[in-house]
Amino acid sequence: MKKIIYCASLLAFAACSSSKDASKKNEANVDQAAKYAATITSKELSEHLYTYASDEFEGRETGEPGQKKAVEYLKDHYVSLKIPSPISKTDYFQEVPLVKQGTPDINFTVNSKSFKVVDDVVSVGKGYNATINENEIVYAGYGIEDEKYSSYKGLDVKGKVVLIKAGEPKNGDTYTVSGSNKASQWSTRQQYSAKRKAAMEKGAKAILLYSPQIYPLVARQYGGSGGRMALDKEDKKSEKFFYFFVNTSLATAILPTIETETESKVLNTPVSFTFTEKSEKFNSENVVAYIKGSEKPDEVLVISAHLDHEGIKDGKVYNGADDDGSGTVALMEIAEAFKLAAKNGQTPKRSILFLHVTGEEKGLLGSSYYADVDPLFPIANTVANLNIDMIGRTDPKRKEGDRNYIYLIGSDKLSTELHNISEEVNKKYMNVELDYTYNDENDPNRFYYRSDHYNFAKNNVPVIFYFNGTHDDYHQPSDTPDKIEYDLLENRTRLVFHTAWELANRENRIVVDKAVEKNKQQKTISKMIKTSQFICGVFSIKKIKGFN
Repeated sequence: MKKIIYCASLLAFAACSSSKDASKKNEANVDQAAKYAATITSKELSEHLYTYASDEFEGRETGEPGQKKAVEYLKDHYVSLKIPSPISKTDYFQEVPLVKQGTPDINFTVNSKSFKVVDDVVSVGKGYNATINENEIVYAGYGIEDEKYSSYKGLDVKGKVVLIKAGEPKNGDTYTVSGSNKASQWSTRQQYSAKRKAAMEKGAKAILLYSPQIYPLVARQYGGSGGRMALDKEDKKSEKFFYFFVNTSLATAILPTIETETESKVLNTPVSFTFTEKSEKFNSENVVAYIKGSEKPDEVLVISAHLDHEGIKDGKVYNGADDDGSGTVALMEIAEAFKLAAKNGQTPKRSILFLHVTGEEKGLLGSSYYADVDPLFPIANTVANLNIDMIGRTDPKRKEGDRNYIYLIGSDKLSTELHNISEEVNKKYMNVELDYTYNDENDPNRFYYRSDHYNFAKNNVPVIFYFNGTHDDYHQPSDTPDKIEYDLLENRTRLVFHTAWELANRENRIVVDKAVEKNKQQKTISKMIKTSQFICGVFSIKKIKGFN
């Protein structure tokens, strides 16, 4: 009996000692995390950003000299810290092959009257070299195909040119499709892709979309010499389809009553156009650096920020200090903190990839290339993506003095555990208000689909998107380093670091308990983001009266 009691006492003592040791080890790990987070300072963030978002970098337009200067600056940073590249000893650049779509040559006539490209008509689709002659145009009203309302009922549009208009029908203040005073996708930003998809599925050859409020912005974006960009890859399944925006003079030349006409009909109006596409192939670069994990090197945490911005327009440099200079310098400082920890024997258990992606402003191109075409580490081994895009300012919609916040998007979409870890880490270290306003599935801004994390999320990699919201300087030449609130940038960067530290060092990989199939809707959204700038480009430049 005494032996049993003695053994039990030893076991209890051992368990107690083991518990205390684990507790001490955990406390030590906590102390270490705080120690290295403290090396992230507003001073160093400011020093980097005043260089990175200076006029010298010419707005970091994808493929342009300023962007080349930016990637060299990032490379020099990692070389100086002796953080290696996962590609080779000296190569920190993942080449991203791109194609720039120039403004196509279009000769457009209706009833033998000529209309001018940009002034009257703009192509926003890929198109193809062709000459089209049709004796009629099908007017499909609002271009809606929904179980509650169809503009195509009784219409055969296969192989036809189809005219549609923006918006959706209403009865007073009630939208017909939603049945409430809340607009459906058929009159929000999503309408432009939804109506394109509906027309294509009905077999239309081309659509002419009349949206007079949006047309000036579309003409500026798609009619300029800069052109649109896409990943340069052979697309054998590319649809033979034209997508045009038309102005009022062209729309009313086809149907004078288009503003009030809701009834779909076939119009005996001859239309013809020739379309000659122009494109130019070139390379841009993602910048990559890497700290190999000490215990679980095959499991990789990706921390990302986009390195590009809007370049120079009308002689004005768009510096992009917040978008996304703030995320870029945050990532640089996070990498430096992890490297210092590794140098002091605190190498993270899992590997960390510091990923600066190109072409975000052109349609999430760099992250798409990494996630879909050439992942440097298997996507299946990627435990999470923490994406930092605009964290240096305050949303003017918030109450005065309400500064200690960050918008979090996506943390609970795929992994309940990631969301909980994020909350716990913040409570333990930073006490920043984690605002989930834009995480709402019904948020009309659709920010979840508008930054580089989405290319990981669509592949079932858990993500967190850190974001301060937009402001009056968003996508304007006035987004400059002097307007950054560096104390906020410091706090938010430390929050990302602490979250990364936990994800990289915890015993078990986080669980993906909400994996989703790559269903038709996801593919449509993904394709929309890759091949157009409807969401992350022209329609986010500014708010337009009457446009949701």
